[in-house]
Amino acid sequence: MKKIFLTVTAGLCSLFTMAQELPVKKEAIFQEGEVLQYKLRYGFITAAEATIKVANSDLKFDNRPTYKLTVDAQTSGTFDVFYKIRDHYDSYIDKTSLLPYFYQENIREASYKRQDKARFTQSAKKVVSNRGTFNTPTDQTFDLVSAYYFARSLDMSKIKVGDKFKLNYFLGDEISALEVEYVGKETVKSKLGNIRCLKFSPSIKPGRIFKKDSRLYLWVTDDGNRVPVKAQVEILVGAVTMELKSANGLKYALAKE
Repeated sequence: MKKIFLTVTAGLCSLFTMAQELPVKKEAIFQEGEVLQYKLRYGFITAAEATIKVANSDLKFDNRPTYKLTVDAQTSGTFDVFYKIRDHYDSYIDKTSLLPYFYQENIREASYKRQDKARFTQSAKKVVSNRGTFNTPTDQTFDLVSAYYFARSLDMSKIKVGDKFKLNYFLGDEISALEVEYVGKETVKSKLGNIRCLKFSPSIKPGRIFKKDSRLYLWVTDDGNRVPVKAQVEILVGAVTMELKSANGLKYALAKE
């Protein structure tokens, strides 16, 4: 379940680095005080939950003001008994460009613990972390948390069904790439109501968990917020779904039908 949780979460966040190729809107469409809560289900069982927050930060990088983005993820119910996860992530991003300056994570998964930090220097196309120094292919490289927020301020008005994008993000000890396809528009039934969404499909690698023809699908609100509402992927036995549980402090109204 740990591997599934990380794969779906990574797919959900890394989807948005594709938007480097799309024009950025003039201002962020999220705001300080926004709080999103998600749950991860295996079949009908809730296996994990995550909370994502935006806060103002007193820290400045290169004398620039920043937002502090925070993600807390944890297992729940029966899964919490057999494999306890308590993961915490912070990302500090520029208030104007929305690019990351600093990222840190505190991982606690059963008896395993790890703390990682990374400093992004976009102009030099470089990431320096406690695991080493990494050269990046572009001057817009993200951690998974900042990638999520960056994309929400992109203009996707001209995107067409079948369009594919290559994306890059820093995770662990490498710069990774992912291909994402835009599938179209769908209405998603959620706890918050029926919401109009844009649907995407990031590529995944088949293995011991995924079927060889498995596809990961992501649904994002078709409104000013661009909030992920749902993510779903089939595995060898059943399916895993991530769903939006609550959304507070949004800048715009949700695209409800």
